[in-house]
Amino acid sequence: MKKYLSYILLALLCYLLYENADSKFIVAGVGIFIIGMHFMEDGFKLFSGGTLEKIITKSTDTTFKSISLGVVSTAILQSSSLISIIVISFLSAKLITLSGAIGVVFGSNVGTTATAWIVSYFGMKINIEALALPMIIFGVIFRFYKSKSVQGIGNVLLGLGFVFLGIGYMKDGFEDLKQGIDLSQYAVEGYKGIFIYILVGIVATVIIQSSSATLALTITALATGQIIYLNAIAIAIGANIGTTITALMGAAVSNSNSKRMALALLIFNSITAVVVTVFLYYLVDIVDYLAVHVGINEDDFAMKLSLFHTVFNIFGLLIFSFFIPKLVNFLKKLFVEEKEAYIQKTKYLDMEVVAVPFAALKATRKEIIHLYDNASEVLSHAIMLHRHRYLGKTDISTAVKESTDIIELNIEDFYQTRIKSLYSDIIDYSTYFINDLEGEDRNYLYDLRSACRDIAEAVKNTEELQENISKYLLSNNDYIKDEYNYIREAIAKTINTINEIKNSKDEIDVLSKSELLKDYLKSLDVIATGRIDILIREKRIDKKMATTLLNDSSHAYNIINKLINVAKILWIEDSTVKQLGEDYEAGKNL
Repeated sequence: MKKYLSYILLALLCYLLYENADSKFIVAGVGIFIIGMHFMEDGFKLFSGGTLEKIITKSTDTTFKSISLGVVSTAILQSSSLISIIVISFLSAKLITLSGAIGVVFGSNVGTTATAWIVSYFGMKINIEALALPMIIFGVIFRFYKSKSVQGIGNVLLGLGFVFLGIGYMKDGFEDLKQGIDLSQYAVEGYKGIFIYILVGIVATVIIQSSSATLALTITALATGQIIYLNAIAIAIGANIGTTITALMGAAVSNSNSKRMALALLIFNSITAVVVTVFLYYLVDIVDYLAVHVGINEDDFAMKLSLFHTVFNIFGLLIFSFFIPKLVNFLKKLFVEEKEAYIQKTKYLDMEVVAVPFAALKATRKEIIHLYDNASEVLSHAIMLHRHRYLGKTDISTAVKESTDIIELNIEDFYQTRIKSLYSDIIDYSTYFINDLEGEDRNYLYDLRSACRDIAEAVKNTEELQENISKYLLSNNDYIKDEYNYIREAIAKTINTINEIKNSKDEIDVLSKSELLKDYLKSLDVIATGRIDILIREKRIDKKMATTLLNDSSHAYNIINKLINVAKILWIEDSTVKQLGEDYEAGKNL
């Protein structure tokens, strides 16, 4: 359907350009404007270097902060789509809450009105073509620099240059068009005209795929007298609805978070549009009153349209900011996420998140934590323990001795069908964004991959250990039973300590507990401690038991060592603390 619709639109465009040569400047202006917006979006991605993403993760814990962030960031970046991509990515990766994401997107609706002010002020009052060309020239030059930040600045300049150039083309196009066709003759007064032009705004935005471009086109048409003020206002209202329909169409085949965000924006813009339309004439009077006090001339309809667009969106924001909690509850009930499958399916790896490498890196880390949580349960069952019996307990030794029931679990089957498949999914996912990471972030992804491998190998190493624990746990030989209980206790203590590490917010505490585990690990060495010699010499165990114990002690040592390394990678992110740990390890090895 979409394919055939695009063919029809292309045919209509060809007919328009053939019938009216002046229209080519307007159409070209819209195209150049949209290209400029895309360059600006890409430029800010490169230039910010993840700064924006870090701000969003820390500034969405309250409704006021998330709305303010949406307003300010969109006004500066001039890209509500960039903000939406980041927010949906963070939401899918569970880095921010749904209420925080909705607050940012609602605030973004107000921030995007800055585009209208740029078009109405710079585009209509100064010769922006004179600014556009130098920006494009320097933008191209900066794009050849090796520094990503400089490349980002180049893209921003290039984007601004194209935006200004596009506005200039649209303005000139309407001026030329006025010589042959006066579009103002199609003006429709009253509410009939309002409804007609709201529909025009919706259709234009769906076709152009940019409310900013629709508004820029409307402002230039209004400034050149090709459309009346009230009809232009109606188009602005329609453009706000049109942009949400576009988002809804894209979210229809996406995940539940995208659907929630798209519907939230549709509800916000549609209800605001209905209320504003009902009280439109009163709102126009308010805008006229405000225009006088902010220095806008009575006949400067382009600037007054920008003011109306801002007031219109602020009005909607003031209404809806109080209903965000209720809206969140409604959306969560409407789009219910699938219940978490036990390891078989990834929980955080959403391909939409890949568009924001910072969020994708965080999502990968959370998925590996998810893998560890499931693997730790498998490891517990392999040593014949249930986690609730020892996690958070001070006397783990007693819990181990009292747990004598055999837990049936096919480690090999579990590893092949679940652990290995999830491990593969994580590695495959990371390949989609690794080239977009630099420096510490790329190195951290390599560390995360290592952690993922260590978790998988730790599970794999328990296969033989599980068999011997189940065998000697029922043995009549108390000496071999005690040794295997000691191995069980060591693994259980490790998982318990890592659970404490996971819940700790102090990375120095994480490091110190990790190093204490490393020291504790030495007690597992039955050769170095001399326990194996005593057991053999005093004939407490036979030769077969001794060799089995040696092998299993080595397996347990490797499992615990891998789990310690995983804990340090997952829960120590600060580079200074990491270096402190590396220096400590190096000092011990001297």
